[in-house]
Amino acid sequence: MTHQDEDALRTLHDEHAGALLSYALRLCNRDRQRAEDVVQETLLRAWNHLEATRSDRPVRPWLFTIARNVAVDEHRARRARPIEVRDNVLEVVGVDDDIDRALEAWLVTDAVASLSEAHRNVLLETYYRGRSVDEAAHTLGIPAGTVKSRTFYALKALRLAFQERGVEL
Repeated sequence: MTHQDEDALRTLHDEHAGALLSYALRLCNRDRQRAEDVVQETLLRAWNHLEATRSDRPVRPWLFTIARNVAVDEHRARRARPIEVRDNVLEVVGVDDDIDRALEAWLVTDAVASLSEAHRNVLLETYYRGRSVDEAAHTLGIPAGTVKSRTFYALKALRLAFQERGVEL
């Protein structure tokens, strides 16, 4: 770049950057970062075509046209891409890595293991295997009323075991 080109570019910046930024802010819905990008790209394109700044015509309308075209191109490119998110959004998004399920399984296994054998057997037959009270009674060899009673107390004990582990149901 020649000394004359450097002077021309410096003059472009000094005389037009403020007005370009104001215009670009309106084009970019007051998004300063995007507006500054538009101004930077506008001045870069003007630098690539310095011969246009040396004509008799006013430079500012030409720069505003470039800025508008850059803003339109940038807007179209944004619509074609997925929506950008900030970094802090990723802190809220859960990751499906089966860790939560593994921890829940461990917690349930631990809580069920704390029950008496009679309560575990009743819950195993009625909830895990999906048997009715009569089917569970037949399988366990106990009366149906005992299955109902043990199920009631087993669930109560299981709720207490979860509370002891810090789980609120």
